Amino acid sequence: MRASSAVLLLVLCLPVQAEEFRQAELERWQQEYRVVVDKGDKLFHGGLGNENTVSCDQCHPNAANTHPETYPKFQQQLGRVAELWEMINWCIENPLESAPLSADDARMIALQAYIKQERRGAELTPGKH
Repeated sequence: MRASSAVLLLVLCLPVQAEEFRQAELERWQQEYRVVVDKGDKLFHGGLGNENTVSCDQCHPNAANTHPETYPKFQQQLGRVAELWEMINWCIENPLESAPLSADDARMIALQAYIKQERRGAELTPGKH
């Protein structure tokens, strides 16, 4: 083995530590997260603009029974294992009778942020129904 290859191998095997974040960065990120959660709160409680006026909170008061910590999991309505955003779209298309959102739509991200915030502290148990 050549010396340069040995050095490269040694460097690649060294443990990598994440850089420390400054308090100001953490506060800014938390503030931006709160803005998105607040938007999700509004969307969840009737802000999706669907014509039939059904809202997420009519079936899921304060996102209490959405259990985002259990995704991905098998969803009977979809007949397969799905992610949270896919189940949100099922609800948007069916009870809310509206057009689905793409996974990267700001509204979808906000809805997921709100739902996950409401369930913070719940044990992560993917696949649990």
